[in-house]
Amino acid sequence: MKPSDVRVILNKYEEDRGGLISILEDIQAKYSYLPHDALKIVSEETGRSLVDIYGVATFYKAFSLSPRGKHLISVCMGTACHVRGAPQIAEEFERQLGIQSGGTTTDREFTLETVNCLGACALGPIVVVDGHYFSKVSTTKVKQILKNAKDRLDKISIEKDRRIFPVEVSCVRCNHSLMDPNFLVDGCPSIKVIVSFENKHGWLLLSSLYGSYKVSSEFDIPTNTIINFFCPHCNAELSSATACTACGAPMVPMIVKGGGMVQICSRHGCRSHMLDLNGINF
Repeated sequence: MKPSDVRVILNKYEEDRGGLISILEDIQAKYSYLPHDALKIVSEETGRSLVDIYGVATFYKAFSLSPRGKHLISVCMGTACHVRGAPQIAEEFERQLGIQSGGTTTDREFTLETVNCLGACALGPIVVVDGHYFSKVSTTKVKQILKNAKDRLDKISIEKDRRIFPVEVSCVRCNHSLMDPNFLVDGCPSIKVIVSFENKHGWLLLSSLYGSYKVSSEFDIPTNTIINFFCPHCNAELSSATACTACGAPMVPMIVKGGGMVQICSRHGCRSHMLDLNGINF
């Protein structure tokens, strides 16, 4: 850890030293966890006690005080997943990785955690690896999930990957469709929203294929930037009280046609997302 890097982050919030959570989010985004020395610098520069800073860091599950692995595995322990065998799935991950929940393998390859709910109850038991959802997981699928992670889940095939499927979404405020058939992403109508970050304000097109992360935007957006999303029709901000389970940034909600809700992380570069299709018949 370089103290100068932490001070660069602090300088971003010089006018708002009360934004402790944002500072910690940026530090974790850089190091994948919150180093003790970094928190000491935050304490010294902001005048906040180290006890208070640790209180915030330990209160929010998105923060980690120990290094995380290259791949983050989250096993949902919500009620719907729990009754379908989630505890046994978590135990199987622990057995195969040789660690307990909350731990990281010695080679820093995997970090395993359990979470209260991932928002896709109808598809439980749910396991998320690096932002990729695996539905209706059983203990026999754990070995293959770990293999998939090592083989790089980012290498997806739009045509062949069955985890990728089209969705049509609308604004949670005015219920107006956000689909734009005039601009295609991944060969399908895009999801068009208005975004703002720093001093910029413009359009953003997202792929409507759930599981694809391709976007097109009016401006280049730096990685780790938290973006504000707005409906292009009613101009309402698209925001929810839900925080990303991977990085702690606010989630952006959209209504799925036919019932359900999809939420995406507002941090550019984070691939965490939540899908709740309760009420839909498959």
